[in-house]
Amino acid sequence: MPLGPIFVSVEGKELTSEDKKILSHDLVGGVVLFSRNYENKDQLRLLIQSIKLLKSPNLLVSVDQEGGRIQRFMSGFYPIPPMRSLGDLYDQSSKEGMQATCIAAEILGLELLEVGVDFSFAPVLDIDHGVSTVIGSRSFHYDPKVVDCLSEHFYEGMQKAGMHCVAKHFPGHGGVSGDSHQKTPVDKRAKKTIIDDLRPYKTLIKRGLSGIMTAHVRYPSIDDQIATFSHYWLRDYLQKQLHFNGIIFSDDLMMKGTDFIASTPKKTLLSLAAGCDIVLICNSPETVHQCLSELYFSKDQFANLERKIQYLIPSDRVQRQSNYLQKIKIKLNRLLDGLV
Repeated sequence: MPLGPIFVSVEGKELTSEDKKILSHDLVGGVVLFSRNYENKDQLRLLIQSIKLLKSPNLLVSVDQEGGRIQRFMSGFYPIPPMRSLGDLYDQSSKEGMQATCIAAEILGLELLEVGVDFSFAPVLDIDHGVSTVIGSRSFHYDPKVVDCLSEHFYEGMQKAGMHCVAKHFPGHGGVSGDSHQKTPVDKRAKKTIIDDLRPYKTLIKRGLSGIMTAHVRYPSIDDQIATFSHYWLRDYLQKQLHFNGIIFSDDLMMKGTDFIASTPKKTLLSLAAGCDIVLICNSPETVHQCLSELYFSKDQFANLERKIQYLIPSDRVQRQSNYLQKIKIKLNRLLDGLV
């Protein structure tokens, strides 16, 4: 069987029998790792190897490793700065800001690939409109043009590392004060203003962006559904108007931003019907079991996903000098030292 459309989390630093049972199910296609899954690089390599040995084709392994306060793996990994620090550096020197962003992304990608992670949910393309505390410094900037510029250099850095990008949170989480982890935010801005925020997506899609993650945000000037459940946003706009052919991920369906639908199996079906290729169901093994027991998909329904999932498999790594990673870390440190 090809990999399925559900990504799940695992309990700890090594797989339990319960984890193995869930991961072996036909509907499961990958794993999202969290801080609780990390002790050190050697332990992480073993955990990832054990995940990938469970299935052929191998389960995909992902993580939220953005930089700043969203880094699941800290000790032993380079402390990638918040994206807003790179935006601040750009304000001082556009050349140095672009350079630093590219290097930071390359470091991020190389370190994750070294331990076996396939991709990170990054970069954040949300525009910082000064109202969202959950986004805040995760955003490159308040100006869509700067976010556009720096996200393209982030993309280039990840490409140099051999890792694909999954950008988020489409179509944008930066214009609302609410946190979709806690409730369903409503972006009441006019359609044109919201569409203006999409400039970075348009640029990266033209570059061949592999994946996009949805926002659990509602935009009533455009559609009554949150983007994750919106046929308009995902099929009519993202796929048809922007010509995006990569993988669409839902954000975690266990977030309270989706809780106006009580049933997670129903959330899963709504997400997939709207245009998501893969849904995330994290931190609730009981809910995952419920979905795996209640949902059924034919092999034919996986055919398109089987093709698209190739977009996320890391490219062949370029052979580099043994001290290459250390050299670019030093270079990034020097660039960041100039930040006032």
